[in-house]
Amino acid sequence: MKYCKKCDMISIKPRYDIKAKIPFNPNIILQKGIIMHQTSTEKKQSGYLHQNFRLFHLKDKKNQEFEFHYHNFNKIIIFLSGRVTYLVEGKAYHLKPWDILLINHHDIHKPVIDSGTAYERVVIWLQQDFIESQRDYACDLSRCFTTADEKRFNLIRLNHTLQTEIQTILHQLESSLASQEFGHEVLSQTYFLQLMVYLNRVFVPETYHIHEAAPPYDKQIAEILSYINLHLTENLSNETLAERFYVSKYYLMHKFKKHTGYTLHSYIQQKRLLQAADMIKSGTPVLKASSLCGFSDYSTFLRAFRKFYGTSPRDFILSSTDGYKSPAVQ
Repeated sequence: MKYCKKCDMISIKPRYDIKAKIPFNPNIILQKGIIMHQTSTEKKQSGYLHQNFRLFHLKDKKNQEFEFHYHNFNKIIIFLSGRVTYLVEGKAYHLKPWDILLINHHDIHKPVIDSGTAYERVVIWLQQDFIESQRDYACDLSRCFTTADEKRFNLIRLNHTLQTEIQTILHQLESSLASQEFGHEVLSQTYFLQLMVYLNRVFVPETYHIHEAAPPYDKQIAEILSYINLHLTENLSNETLAERFYVSKYYLMHKFKKHTGYTLHSYIQQKRLLQAADMIKSGTPVLKASSLCGFSDYSTFLRAFRKFYGTSPRDFILSSTDGYKSPAVQ
């Protein structure tokens, strides 16, 4: 059993695994307040996801602070109880029971938890490739994550009727994942896809009014984050950004670190490296990927890549079929 501070988790057997064959007793976990983390084999490290999706139902009461982190998979957080604020890419979401957060892969985030009350939630990790494989001409289940990214808004706040419907689907999904009856894996996947359909029906249409649940945030920082992510191939020096947003360089650096937990340089470099890793995984030559992701000097890219991922791009390609580790936040 190994504690992973950056992910707010302890590595033990997961609660539910669509490929698992052994039933799990949730009462033991909930009574001890243990947080679960995937450990498929001894060689699999935290931050990997090797199944189509994983579901964890967690409840704990701890006095801890957690670091900003990110994953190479998408994440759904269904908040059930407690007092928690979730920070996602510069925005602070003060959660209410049955609020749902959509966390895109590579989104920087962390929870701020009031340890005075128990924190209960359902967390679902899902592979983007799996969701995209379910797409047809009329139905794109990944659209809710795309919409969250486009709107820079991650929160779904359900009305009472929708809460009841989501509760029903979630109960069916958890029961099926815990079952060993004939066809339980197929049924689990069906319930999961049904959940994704409902999330898209709620969040994607223009009729969903985000202003009703919009969290307080710094508009300028949101604009800077959006600009950075849309212009990773361009010059994003402190001086250039300060000039573009009409602030002093030192004020910008201080304000950015205060709201995101990152220095400007670290945030930009890590976003570029994450983008480069995705391109390399999809078959783009390493030299071309480094250039397309804003690295003007190849040797600088190699040094940054080795430091960030702990391996060379070549070895990264060889191991990419087994997934890759979300690097520790600097």
